[in-house]
Amino acid sequence: PQYTRGTVTAFVPFDARADAEALRKAMKGMGTDEETVLTILTTRNNAQRQEIASAFKTLFGRDLVDDLKSELTGKFETLMVSLMRPAYIFDAHALKHAIKGAGTNEKVLTEILASRTPAEGGSRVVSGCCCFAEYEANLEDKITGETSGHFQRLLVVLLQANRDPDAGVDDALVEQDAQVLFRAGELKWGTDEEKFITILGTRSVSHLRRVFDKYMTISGFQIEETIDRETSGDLEKLLLAVVKCIRSVPAYFAETLYYSMKGAGTDDDTLIRVMVSRSEVDLLDIRREFRKNFAKSLYQMIQKDTSGDYRKALLLLCGGDDD
Repeated sequence: PQYTRGTVTAFVPFDARADAEALRKAMKGMGTDEETVLTILTTRNNAQRQEIASAFKTLFGRDLVDDLKSELTGKFETLMVSLMRPAYIFDAHALKHAIKGAGTNEKVLTEILASRTPAEGGSRVVSGCCCFAEYEANLEDKITGETSGHFQRLLVVLLQANRDPDAGVDDALVEQDAQVLFRAGELKWGTDEEKFITILGTRSVSHLRRVFDKYMTISGFQIEETIDRETSGDLEKLLLAVVKCIRSVPAYFAETLYYSMKGAGTDDDTLIRVMVSRSEVDLLDIRREFRKNFAKSLYQMIQKDTSGDYRKALLLLCGGDDD
């Protein structure tokens, strides 16, 4: 699908060889011309960056990503290298790192797998690539090895990315699912998590939005309030993330970005991951939700919270202020 709500689109007129030459010149000899590097990489789309990398290898017999890693440092390096990852590898790489080594980064698993919905041309469905299919089987083993219980089950359901297609909504089934959730949560001593996992993990987006409305009518509660009361820990966070993404993927990412920068210290990994992965998908919508929900623009918050070339590059990816 062609996503048109991104801030980064194909650069015109594009000349991969000229860009490759400019990048080589920027990184050759003493000192690096970071400005050239960040300007080229944030204003070309991912497909064009891959062409630049290929031209770079052809012209100079060098690997562009290796050169970036040796010439740049810190968060700026991480951001530039992330921009060079092909889109389908990007999520896979983040997921792999989330379950690598000691301790699992539940937050990353939650963010990526919850937002992989077809909503509003939402998340890139990464499984489109053959190498990913293999990767995904391996990923499922890793997830089942590193997580447990209902959290693990919901992750596995989401990893299948087999949500029902958005066809016509059946009112009787909406009513039935809302009642099942009500009985599994508010009406039950203890919670039947399995029902939540199946319904929230497999039904279509438009169906679930109606289920949430119906649930409110039946129970007098928002589904989020019930999840908050009836579940805890990683499962609670994952269920809430799924509900938020069903309601609105851009609003979910706006909130994710806001909390990555709010308060003392910045969660740069999250900031980079979201800015890079949504820059060609729906960052314009995310910016709009950000402005609406947090009384300041994403641009202003990045400006206040980051510095140097890292800040310049993020602001270029952001693509403008919404004041």
